[in-house]
Amino acid sequence: MDENHVLIFDTTLRDGEQVPGCKLNTPQKIEIAQQLEALGVDVIEAGFPISSPGDFNSVIEISKNITEPIVCGLSRGVKKDIEVAAEALRFAKRPRIHTGIGTSDYHIKHKFNSNRDNILQRASDAVAYAKSFVEDVEFYAEDAGRTDNEYLARVCEAVIKAGATVLNIPDTTGYCLPDEYGAKIKYLTDNVRGIENVIISAHCHNDLGLATANSIAAITNGARQIECTVNGIGERAGNTSLEEVAMIMKQHPRLNVTNNINSKLLNPISRLVAEKMGMMVQPNKAIVGSNAFAHSSGIHQDGVIKNRETYEIIDPLEVGVDESMIVLTARSGRAALAYRAHKVGHSLTKLELDKVYDVFLKHADMKKEILDEDIHQIIAEAV
Repeated sequence: MDENHVLIFDTTLRDGEQVPGCKLNTPQKIEIAQQLEALGVDVIEAGFPISSPGDFNSVIEISKNITEPIVCGLSRGVKKDIEVAAEALRFAKRPRIHTGIGTSDYHIKHKFNSNRDNILQRASDAVAYAKSFVEDVEFYAEDAGRTDNEYLARVCEAVIKAGATVLNIPDTTGYCLPDEYGAKIKYLTDNVRGIENVIISAHCHNDLGLATANSIAAITNGARQIECTVNGIGERAGNTSLEEVAMIMKQHPRLNVTNNINSKLLNPISRLVAEKMGMMVQPNKAIVGSNAFAHSSGIHQDGVIKNRETYEIIDPLEVGVDESMIVLTARSGRAALAYRAHKVGHSLTKLELDKVYDVFLKHADMKKEILDEDIHQIIAEAV
């Protein structure tokens, strides 16, 4: 793999589906998986096979319907989990088992009632067992964000020896700051023997709104896989947003990294996932929100009409949006009104525009937004 290429690992169908009320059936999962393949993701985490018969069957059917991406099944570091994941992935062209265990003292003491040496052995054994079924094994150190770096390095070294091909370093609770998370990745690259032979993966949660920032910090410090979801959906406050990290890499050449995402499909798949999961996208969501390319301030509208780049760093077409929206409100100016009037068939002279604008403001003070049909009425009243 190109050392500057970042793999996009999509977990919309696994971590994203853990959102209350967002359960998908198998045909819906297959449809989304096929669109993820078209989008260009490198890995599709299709589900957690042992969690339910439905999830087991979904992983089987997705494996049958996907050709290019790696298809991944999650498991705990438990033999039965790993066996069921391997069985569910039997039709996958490029199967991966994703197994692991909690490594922070919070998990070791309170979740497992165990000790560091025992957890290290269980991690190694899980990877070795998964390796007996598939060549590609990803290990997750759950709550790595709050795990002591020295101990985390010991765990990583052990699972590499056991056969892991990918190391997932999750900020499971979304607690880390970007410099802290980036330093953790750097510590591992500098102190784990054999790490140059595996891929380091960032899996960040958004509890403090830092998932995307932490993921970018990870790739600037050596990570070459980002685990993310469409629309940033996921447990609690969600996961790293696929569309955000993809466009950050595209907009910032100095990062010197690439990915395979066809950005023009970002908005279509965002709408598909929102529809199938019944979870609307917040209007001000970066990249795919309905307001991401909408302008209502008169100053901004005037600038965008004259030259889009005055207030937009992304061409809407790049992410599958037809054009920027000039939204008419009481904050809009004459330039925006003239622009929208022209769009609906009215070319106003300067004198006409002054008259129409006075009437427009009266209407705009009474309505949150002036629509196309309102423009016709306003012009008829004014002229």
